[in-house]
Amino acid sequence: MKKLRPIMFVGTGSDVGKSILVTGICRVLKQKGYAPAPFKAQNMSLNSFVTPDGLEIGRAQAVQAEACKIDCATDMNPILLKPSGANKSQVVLHGKPIGNQTIKEYFLGNNKQHLFEEAKTAFFRLQEKYNPIVLEGAGSISELNLKHRDIVNMRMAQAADADVYLVADIDKGGVFASVYGSIALLEPWEKKLLKGVIINKFRGDISLFEDGKKRLEKLTGIPVLGVVPFANDIYIEEEDSVALQKKEKTIVNGLVNIVVVLLPYISNYTDFNVLEKDSRTHLFYSNDPKSISEADIIILPGSKSTIQDLIFLREKGIAKVILEAHKSQKNIIGICGGYQMLGKMIEDPLGVESDIKTLPGLGILPITTQLTSEKTTIQCNFTFKEYQKTISGYEIHMGETMVEDHQPLNYIDGQPEGYILDNCWGTYIHGILDHAIVIEDLLQNFTNTKTSFDYKAYKEENYDKLASLLEKNVDIDSIISEMHITI
Repeated sequence: MKKLRPIMFVGTGSDVGKSILVTGICRVLKQKGYAPAPFKAQNMSLNSFVTPDGLEIGRAQAVQAEACKIDCATDMNPILLKPSGANKSQVVLHGKPIGNQTIKEYFLGNNKQHLFEEAKTAFFRLQEKYNPIVLEGAGSISELNLKHRDIVNMRMAQAADADVYLVADIDKGGVFASVYGSIALLEPWEKKLLKGVIINKFRGDISLFEDGKKRLEKLTGIPVLGVVPFANDIYIEEEDSVALQKKEKTIVNGLVNIVVVLLPYISNYTDFNVLEKDSRTHLFYSNDPKSISEADIIILPGSKSTIQDLIFLREKGIAKVILEAHKSQKNIIGICGGYQMLGKMIEDPLGVESDIKTLPGLGILPITTQLTSEKTTIQCNFTFKEYQKTISGYEIHMGETMVEDHQPLNYIDGQPEGYILDNCWGTYIHGILDHAIVIEDLLQNFTNTKTSFDYKAYKEENYDKLASLLEKNVDIDSIISEMHITI
């Protein structure tokens, strides 16, 4: 097949649905016999994923790769920013951390040109393997104060020679102003790259927007290629803090209530998506001590700043609630940073996270963690408790944990991992709760009802549903026709 023009989806702002649209377009193209791959030059995300070769990328690009039915790779997201403190992020380049910077240092510093070159190199390497590449922008394309340093929107589109499609969220309101204003603020060379507009998250009868569509086309001179309905019945993993704000916050009656402690620097909360879908459970997020005390099961999630989040637990009175819950034999789970917090002590001799060299943990598990400058990133196959079935997950952490009188939760290639003590267990393995074996074990004292929920099959079904939705509501033929114009 000849090399096809890349496609890029940019936005009038953040949270307009670019990531999900890219996911759906990737599946549409895959269904039509193409070999697509996703690309986002720079992503800022609380959630990340580990590639098969043990490197780290944004969760959205891992999801998009899954929609393409291919393994994810760092070339799909060469630059990842992971918030790690107040206005501070860890910078991950080609899957490995290269240091921490404040937001001001990163966005106004002089290192963006180097990173832009790295992003372009990754893109062209990816383009050698897949056809076409589906790119995703970030935030708004018309941030005038940042555009000259931008490496993820129109400058990346120009470098990739991509057809660009502008996505606007009509559910936010002000869609005419946001679309018109975004296009009006583009430079002539940027407008030439723009091939169409897609209106996203429309509620109600789409035919009522026909006049609006014509008005937008007349105002901008750009065709509106689709009006996509607001689809609450389609599930695609989301990665950013906006998605977290939409989670449940309180308990309900009649179900097994599971609380995820809402830490200031929570990370990888996609670990709990399967529990959200289980009809027997009610999963909610809270930092309110009273609500946490009322839950049947308490989960301490991953953290991008374990020491600061541990201090937060004590200041809010949550630590006391967790210790009381442990005494009353409630189930308590810690994953990654949460696992570290359950131990006796966290040490930071190198100042990886802060100036605090040592901090007592909650003391429930007989483990001690020392934070390290090297990050562990690996996919793994393991067995859980006494069960023989091998299941999979991944590790992303900066720390080594020493254990006393080891009572392993898991075994990875015969090596012990994690710790279990009575009703409390902890592990470094993300994705452990994606598996029915683990869920059934967790719920065995609460319900006799079993579930046959298959998360992988569920995700595949929803990728196909999303593709079908876009086929019905977006002029896919026009996008593909542009894609075939000779580069």
